Amino acid sequence: MKKLIIGALFLASIIVLSAPAMAQVRVNIGISLPPIFFPGPPQLVVIPQTNVYVVPDVFANIFFYGGWWWRPWEGQWYRSRSYDAGWRHYRGRPSFHRSVPSGWRNDYRENRWRGREWQQQRVPHQQVQQNWRTWERNKHWQKQNNWGVRDSRYDRKRSQQPSRNVHPPQKQQQRDHKRGRN
Repeated sequence: MKKLIIGALFLASIIVLSAPAMAQVRVNIGISLPPIFFPGPPQLVVIPQTNVYVVPDVFANIFFYGGWWWRPWEGQWYRSRSYDAGWRHYRGRPSFHRSVPSGWRNDYRENRWRGREWQQQRVPHQQVQQNWRTWERNKHWQKQNNWGVRDSRYDRKRSQQPSRNVHPPQKQQQRDHKRGRN
């Protein structure tokens, strides 16, 4: 009986003493994304025709969208509230990524967007953090020279709209005809 009690106490002490180590192992197994070093808070560029911001000057794809920083790595997605720490696994693929062309980085380097001149505007990360929601709601980037893309379809739509004070020629002719002017 004495051996049984000593054996049970020994087994219990092993379980109790190893439990914190086991918990610690579980914590340490977590995410170990390769670090990205920033000399300071990054400047971002908004991808045209989206509300997705990118950090163009680092080797990894880092996005800001919907108040979160996003990063793909080894076929998985991670997100964080900070650009440089706190990355957590995200199940699936974020919906915003469908609107990001795979060649965005080449377009950025060549100052073009889908074949048109792209004058990117760098935005300090603090401004993006503070204003992204308002900018999205108010269509800030669409109104600001159409994301910096020249001759975009948005520019053409605006230039093709007739002025409200000038009637199209066909309607003017119809009015003249009714008034007896030929």
